[in-house]
Amino acid sequence: MTVEEILAALQAILDEAGAEPLTDDQVQRYEDLEGKLTRTQKSEEIQKRNKAYNSPVRASAVAVHVNGVEQKDDTLERAFEHYMRTGKENQDLVELRAQGSVNGSEGGYLVPDGFRDKLVDRMKAFGGIANVVETVTTSTGNPLPWVTVDDTANSGEIVAESGTFAGGADLVFGTASLGAYSYMAGGGSATPLRVPRELMDDSAFDVQALVSNKLGERIARIQAPHLVTGTGSGEPQGITDGLTGIEILADGNGVTYDDLINFIHSVDPAYRETGCRWAFNDTSLATIKKIKDSHGDPIWRPASADMGTETGGGTLLGYPVTIDQAFPNISVASNTVNWGVFGNLTEGYVVRRVREVEVLVNPYTRMANRQVEFTAWARMDAVQQNVNAYVALTGEQ
Repeated sequence: MTVEEILAALQAILDEAGAEPLTDDQVQRYEDLEGKLTRTQKSEEIQKRNKAYNSPVRASAVAVHVNGVEQKDDTLERAFEHYMRTGKENQDLVELRAQGSVNGSEGGYLVPDGFRDKLVDRMKAFGGIANVVETVTTSTGNPLPWVTVDDTANSGEIVAESGTFAGGADLVFGTASLGAYSYMAGGGSATPLRVPRELMDDSAFDVQALVSNKLGERIARIQAPHLVTGTGSGEPQGITDGLTGIEILADGNGVTYDDLINFIHSVDPAYRETGCRWAFNDTSLATIKKIKDSHGDPIWRPASADMGTETGGGTLLGYPVTIDQAFPNISVASNTVNWGVFGNLTEGYVVRRVREVEVLVNPYTRMANRQVEFTAWARMDAVQQNVNAYVALTGEQ
């Protein structure tokens, strides 16, 4: 049964009881379904995490919306192409095959007389954290609050026969919320990205898809450092913001096996049962890969064929690793630089996105220059939702 089917079955039991108290049979059936709902939700959560583990870290996929409609299938591809040319959805494509020339760096390299069917696109990894934390997507950007409670300081007590309890405290609830910061990407000098109509018509490549993907990547590229080190003031709160990191042992030996064990056991076992992982940058990973055990064998274990980890991933003392280049390098001599995190990052950190990246097309302003203007727009926020679920890693004092 799916989650929706289980929820419907639970409601059916309540409808069956109506205003009367539930019978023992109804209670038993309801509780059995509750257990099945928990297992099903947990299974879906694990599948979601496993899918995230296998996602590449170089960039988040860019889903493009045209007036709120996500462009996915072949039927919409032509409408999307029309929109990218005209700025209006569902417009007939005007066939213009111009012979105009363009400077090479501005796109002329795409339309020579003879052309090798290959476009060299320089890549740079970013955004690993975005793939492994909780993500909530909403249709609007209204504030998104939720209730918090920390009751870990309270427990029960032994009482005498016929006695009553003396201690305890009321539950104290708090609130947290997510907003929606606006991100934009375009061309140089605070202007939209301008593409000649001649280039769009004559290119050997799908220029429309290239433009939309690159603008989406530009937005993802500015969001990536905010998800790691954002201050929460005028920008999202980063996963390490304000956290006092667990320090490397002051032994002058840099990061050691003992340090890694300390990092792991600084997270409560309640959070270590499922979903824990490491996250730091590639330079820090190179440092850690050089750590060897007493037999001279590396403690790092590369990803095997049946291990669901992203490109460049593997396991470190049994836990998968996420590479995010927004983390600073290991600073062994400083206990103020949070160079990585360890723990259940899905529980500890949440990203809120409003819809997906939208590409806005303006074919009119630069009409006299035969240019179409493109800008990309996205709304996002992020916040630490449970700092008990993970720890930051730092150098020694």
